[in-house]
Amino acid sequence: MRNFISVHDVNNIDGLVQKALAYKTHPFKDKALGINKRIGCLFLNPSMRTRLSTQIAAQNLGMEAIVFNVGSEGWMLEFEEEAIMSGSTVEHVKDAAPIFGKYFDILAIRTFPSLKNREDDYSELYIKQFIKYAGIPVVSLESATLHPLQSLTDIITISEELEKKSTVHPSINSGQKPKIVLSWAPHVKPLPQCVANSFSQWVNAWGKADFVIAHPEDYELSEEFTKGATITHNQDEALKNADFVYVKNWSTYNDYGKIYESDPRWMLTNKKLELTNNAKVMHCLPVRRNVELSDEVLDGKNSIVTEEASNRVWAAQAVLSEILSPIP
Repeated sequence: MRNFISVHDVNNIDGLVQKALAYKTHPFKDKALGINKRIGCLFLNPSMRTRLSTQIAAQNLGMEAIVFNVGSEGWMLEFEEEAIMSGSTVEHVKDAAPIFGKYFDILAIRTFPSLKNREDDYSELYIKQFIKYAGIPVVSLESATLHPLQSLTDIITISEELEKKSTVHPSINSGQKPKIVLSWAPHVKPLPQCVANSFSQWVNAWGKADFVIAHPEDYELSEEFTKGATITHNQDEALKNADFVYVKNWSTYNDYGKIYESDPRWMLTNKKLELTNNAKVMHCLPVRRNVELSDEVLDGKNSIVTEEASNRVWAAQAVLSEILSPIP
């Protein structure tokens, strides 16, 4: 693995999942793999779980992790080619990225969409420029359109739960695919499509689930990521017999970055969970309690959001070890 930007960088999803779960059992078994190597974690927007889990994963492999918050701790970067830098940006990525390439063995970057111009956001200019000019492997800690480490984590968490359920659910033992529902949720502000895009991309590529996406009208995602999923505007219909419900808000894609509605009826509750196959409930966090998800669900027996978040370490560790292995 040279870079980790999307599911297309992974040859074997299940193999990567099993590697992550092996690290969960034995976190320090490859402690020497990253000795005398550094990972630079660049954040163009804030983070908690992504930052901490990546640092822990790197340290578990013996790497030194250095975190740098671009903009607040250093110069504002320019990414456009042939830019006339007479505005607020001070340094061009063409000058900064090669230096990062000399300082680090792996560069991990977290960016965020503007939600103002879809063409600009979906071009993924920021992360592509780092790949172009850094000269070392680049890992996405979230980009304008995707969040691959989160999605790998989600597949790891689902795989774990399926293993637990296989002893009590004959349908799983008989080879029937579990039903996974990605359900839109209300929110107080426009959020990017990154997590929803990425989760859709990974579940479709994984190919081991009956995948349904439920959202209000006008909240369609790009077909680039959803092709292969069943899409409905009826949440109750989607939830019927679901084994997993992944809750996430996203803003509009076509009329880009807008909130058309925040209907509280789309918030997941225990009453709605009665429609499911005792479904496990997932969310990437942070979550707006009693807006996206009710307290009763988050604090209830069906919620696996804490376990999901803890698995972020093992997802990052599996990816970093894949990239570290061929580095001389």
